[in-house]
Amino acid sequence: MTDVYHLELRQFPHVTRVFNLDRGELDARFLRPWTQGAMIDQDERRWAPERTRLKVLEGPAVRPDELGLGRGWGAVTKDCEDVTDTVLAQAARGARARPEVEALKEQVVRHAGVPMGMREVVVLAGGSHPGWRASEQLSAAEQAVWELLHQERVVMVSGGAEIPRERWQETVLRFSSWAPASDSAEISLRARHGGNGRG
Repeated sequence: MTDVYHLELRQFPHVTRVFNLDRGELDARFLRPWTQGAMIDQDERRWAPERTRLKVLEGPAVRPDELGLGRGWGAVTKDCEDVTDTVLAQAARGARARPEVEALKEQVVRHAGVPMGMREVVVLAGGSHPGWRASEQLSAAEQAVWELLHQERVVMVSGGAEIPRERWQETVLRFSSWAPASDSAEISLRARHGGNGRG
């Protein structure tokens, strides 16, 4: 089962926690406003980033029966990983995103309803910006794929099997992923059905 996110906002003496967020909801409701310095409205309270501590954990979903009597946060702190710095950095990058990369991401998601090769992302970048150098086209393609993977909008596949998160970096940075030899397995992307939100 896909991991979800759990969030805590703490501004002494107040604390609020939100469980079982998908990435789209986490970004839209909390991370993007936070990185822009905007107030977050939650539990009939306004949380100011400069006065609030935010924590995000990633891991298994919490069942409704585990949330009673305030036990939910104790359960997720045992089973989940603290990803606060990572997701905030990703949200901040998204806020400063290059418009051409955002446009390319939308093209990829539209085309990835059926699996598409990584090299096709470079072709899409070149089609939109024919005057770019090859290195610029590849750079935009690499950034678009990297962000889509972390936003959980696409999955990366090799030989019919999904490539796990711990191998994303080495795969995206390997040149043969973008220009495979004729005898090597092609890396492809496909849209994540029912995946998390847009970034």
